[in-house]
Amino acid sequence: MRAMHWPPHLPICPRIAYTLAMRIRSDIFVSALTRRVFSAGGFAAVVEKGSDASGAIFIRQRFRDGLETLYGPAPQSMVMVEDRDDRQFEIRLARAEPETVSDLIAREQRFDSDLWLVEIEVDEIGDYVPLAADKD
Repeated sequence: MRAMHWPPHLPICPRIAYTLAMRIRSDIFVSALTRRVFSAGGFAAVVEKGSDASGAIFIRQRFRDGLETLYGPAPQSMVMVEDRDDRQFEIRLARAEPETVSDLIAREQRFDSDLWLVEIEVDEIGDYVPLAADKD
């Protein structure tokens, strides 16, 4: 009897590593993010609710001095192959004026009306948002 390989529809190739990992749903990621921020004493709010399964997630970090940082999905070219199923972010604007951040969010919404926008108020982003640049 011949042994079955999983998944049976994929060809066997020793040079390619197949993984069965799946990217976490957007609604679950956002829910976990907001709970973690609240449990650490910060504030988080979902401003725009996108697609539950696969909506792009943007995170607007507000600081006490009135400036903001905007995090958005990292381009696939910035994501390591082993991390392709993880949500990775990049800094789109760092410590910018709120109007500038709002303008960029409005442009992104015209391009993708199905995105999530989460606002958080924490002093340090810590490990709340996995940055693609941190994977050196």
